[in-house]
Amino acid sequence: MSCAEELPASEPVYAVRNLTYTYLGRFAALSGVSFDVRRGERVALLGANGSGKSTLLKILAGLIHPTSGHVAAFGKALTETALMEEQFNRDFRSRVGIVFQNPDTQVFSATVREEIAFGCLQLGLPPEEAQQRLDDVLRLLEITDLVERAPFQLSGGQKKKVALASVLVMNPEVILFDEPTAALDPRTQHWLIDLIGALGEAGKTIVVATHDLHTLADLTDRALVFAEDHTLLADAPTPAILADPAALLRANLIHDHRPY
Repeated sequence: MSCAEELPASEPVYAVRNLTYTYLGRFAALSGVSFDVRRGERVALLGANGSGKSTLLKILAGLIHPTSGHVAAFGKALTETALMEEQFNRDFRSRVGIVFQNPDTQVFSATVREEIAFGCLQLGLPPEEAQQRLDDVLRLLEITDLVERAPFQLSGGQKKKVALASVLVMNPEVILFDEPTAALDPRTQHWLIDLIGALGEAGKTIVVATHDLHTLADLTDRALVFAEDHTLLADAPTPAILADPAALLRANLIHDHRPY
């Protein structure tokens, strides 16, 4: 089936089974992880630094592939071979967007306009539609005044908005965020949390990798907690996770003498 075919209501957007990933064949990043993500969920990948959150996010984005185990996206195996198929690759890339923690990893074009328009050009959209999408996302993120500037001239918060705009212009069904509020000033943090909430309310499927407990309840409805041995420690609604200090302590997300 094409990645773009409509999923049955019972089919998860992602189905992950016994996923393991090791770097250089020796260093574990994920070990035996299994879970589903359903359409419209807002899910946190919660764990201490080095627990495998960012690695898992890259796997869900199709940027790297498991050492063993199985990942399906939109009802079809998400493998290196599948992504070599032009139609599947095109469909998958249009349906899933990722916003990296460091926008410098993502932003590479000469101007903000070129950066945001890049994805539309890759999709081969008609010029009128591409321009309309560009105008809409510029207004949404309030960055119209930045459109002719070079990304290297922007502040960290402005770069984050441009990186996000380059994803939203594709109108993806799934948006993956890696530590979205890291290194942002308080005003921009609150703005981004509100935007992620609005995207969820609009029906987008949101997956957020984070270790920030203070923003967790505002960002997500469900949390997958990863232990430092790279296994999945807990999978529960976000309020239940936040009310479970034993699990948070085991995951090294709180200190036994200084709870969050």
